[in-house]
Amino acid sequence: MIRIENISKQNSHRILFLDASAALNRGEKIGLVGPNGAGKTTLFRMITGEEQPDEGQVSVEKNITIGYFNQDVGEMAGRSAVAEVIAGAGPVSEVAAELHALEAAMADPEQMDRMDEIIERYGEVQARFEELDGYGLESRAREVLAGLSFSQEMMDGDVGKLSGGWKMRVALARILLMRPDAMLLDEPSNHLDIESLIWLEDFLRMYDGALLMTSHDRAFMNRIVGKIIEIDGGTLTTYSGDYEFYERQRAEAEKQQQAQFERQQAMLAKEIKFIERFKARASHAAQVQSRVKKLDKIERVEPPRRRQTVAFEFRPAPRSGEDVVALKGVHKHYGAKVIYDGFDFMIRRRERWCIMGVNGAGKSTLLKLVAGSAEPDAGTVQIGAAVKMGYFAQHAMDLLDGDRTVFQWLEDAFPQAGQGPLRTLAGCFGFSGDDQEKKCRVLSGGEKARLVMARMLFDPPNLLVLDEPTNHLDLDTKEMLIKALADYEGTMIFVSHDRHFLSRLSNRVLELTPDGIHRYDGGYVEYVERTGQEAPGLRH
Repeated sequence: MIRIENISKQNSHRILFLDASAALNRGEKIGLVGPNGAGKTTLFRMITGEEQPDEGQVSVEKNITIGYFNQDVGEMAGRSAVAEVIAGAGPVSEVAAELHALEAAMADPEQMDRMDEIIERYGEVQARFEELDGYGLESRAREVLAGLSFSQEMMDGDVGKLSGGWKMRVALARILLMRPDAMLLDEPSNHLDIESLIWLEDFLRMYDGALLMTSHDRAFMNRIVGKIIEIDGGTLTTYSGDYEFYERQRAEAEKQQQAQFERQQAMLAKEIKFIERFKARASHAAQVQSRVKKLDKIERVEPPRRRQTVAFEFRPAPRSGEDVVALKGVHKHYGAKVIYDGFDFMIRRRERWCIMGVNGAGKSTLLKLVAGSAEPDAGTVQIGAAVKMGYFAQHAMDLLDGDRTVFQWLEDAFPQAGQGPLRTLAGCFGFSGDDQEKKCRVLSGGEKARLVMARMLFDPPNLLVLDEPTNHLDLDTKEMLIKALADYEGTMIFVSHDRHFLSRLSNRVLELTPDGIHRYDGGYVEYVERTGQEAPGLRH
């Protein structure tokens, strides 16, 4: 269906692909993985024809429709979210537009002399519209938007008034409604809450076309793909299986290659030692010459290419008292909407609470109350003795000084730390080499989030309040953060849509539902087992 054959591609001085090949066949669901900057987005753009390889070719079967979702959603304004989704739904939207134009022409007295021709064309277009299930288009558009957590009001409101994250969902809905022969999805799981993620998983599992996607959410990828294509060092390597299978296979292949490399190095050292020892002796000249020729012919085994991943370790946090946060009789409402009505909640030392609940249930509000960035309308929020708090929320990125570089901003915060530790810290959070000299104002949203988190964790608090901490983190950085937090000895309360993060780090669950607030001892894994649901109201 789509063939990538011996492609080479260079961006300025960087080689992205070197004689690389892969294929996407009908019905296959493939995860595209590789470190940041490896060329994943470039590969998508070569498949859609927006870029060309320097050598080799990317061929797509004739009459194949391709839907491409990326993070650059473009301008949206002046119509409803539903109309925006329908307008981008591929061939059916073009047929719908022609149908509307013909209906207008039939009602136009000035076109009376062309009426027979217009009516004939209308019949043809209407038949094609029915064939494409055009009359069910609006209801399907609404179904997709509802799956992505849009309310009826948001569907019918001006799309231009939506935030960037919601516009991203509109752009994704356009591709899903289109149901092309092949979907290319570049990070579709960004900006989605857990309910939308689980709905999208089900949608993509049922989709019968071919799928090539990237995602920083390993649970999401694991449940959808049956094959992995890895971009690393300019090559494309295909693995049959989900993401976990790929990780195991890659680790096994690296282990075997390392063992092969070490065996060969030992053999080479032995041969070289013999040659050095006997090269001056005439009696051994023939043997020495034979061994030199043998060494020249040996194909050298390369050591496995290891990805640059840096481990981050917390400094020990100061110990807090046993009672970390106490909420008593808390009331909170926004306008007529009541969020909390006499809410009591206690967080004790070393508890790790994950907060579950549908959009608008009050998850972020609870974190704001704990962090002190919002006040209760009635009741009290008390922070315990010796509690040192770190609060990560999206608005924390406003604290960055746009004129300082990444490194300068960290140095301003920790003037006594020294260059080495701060450069290592920046490297852990994805800022290596020249990236540390970038001005904060040019950083992407994801880079800003990583930088704020790096600063917060370098001098660790004993209470972490985290609102969607893994947004924009790639798989390697996310794994580094999870490992670091698993060894963290403080207290945590967090909201996350990442089920891997939830599973590994929570030991308590607070579920906010319209029927009331439920507490569960045990973490997210136990919550799923006990309730049979991965999020409130969603069956497992």
